[in-house]
Amino acid sequence: MKKLLPFIIFLSPSSAFADITAKYVTSAQISIDSPYVITNAAPSSYSISGNNITTSTGTGDSVVTNGIGGLNLGSLSSGVPSLVQTNKTVTNSGSAFSLSESYQAGDGSQSAITPSSGIATLPVLGGQTTVISGGTAGSLALTSLSSGIHTCTAGGSGTSCIASTTVSIEID
Repeated sequence: MKKLLPFIIFLSPSSAFADITAKYVTSAQISIDSPYVITNAAPSSYSISGNNITTSTGTGDSVVTNGIGGLNLGSLSSGVPSLVQTNKTVTNSGSAFSLSESYQAGDGSQSAITPSSGIATLPVLGGQTTVISGGTAGSLALTSLSSGIHTCTAGGSGTSCIASTTVSIEID
């Protein structure tokens, strides 16, 4: 038996020691959108085209032949440039001619817009305007238990809730 003792000790299971760490992270978020406005003001634009037309700008001693008017960026009023007129005459009388001229005055600078009761009052702009009213809580609720079970009750428009549980186990 004494001769088998070293083999029995060698064959017996050894004890293993390890550190086990478990981490539970639960997070929950509930949000209600605030009102906001996105607006793009329309730009000012000017164009002219034609044939058998002679153009000029200015008057009296300041006439520029073959000059084309347009937008005077040196003269802005509320962010909108003034228009420089183009004088037009038919080059060859009695001959066919064509003329196309267009002008669009852009939107002027706007004052600050303050939303009231979730809705903003806006001026009418020529560009694109998007108005988003604020969310309403309604019956919005979120329950988050330590077991990792979450319950979210939808609220009114413009609301959201996010809940998550992360479990990590580390064996050292």
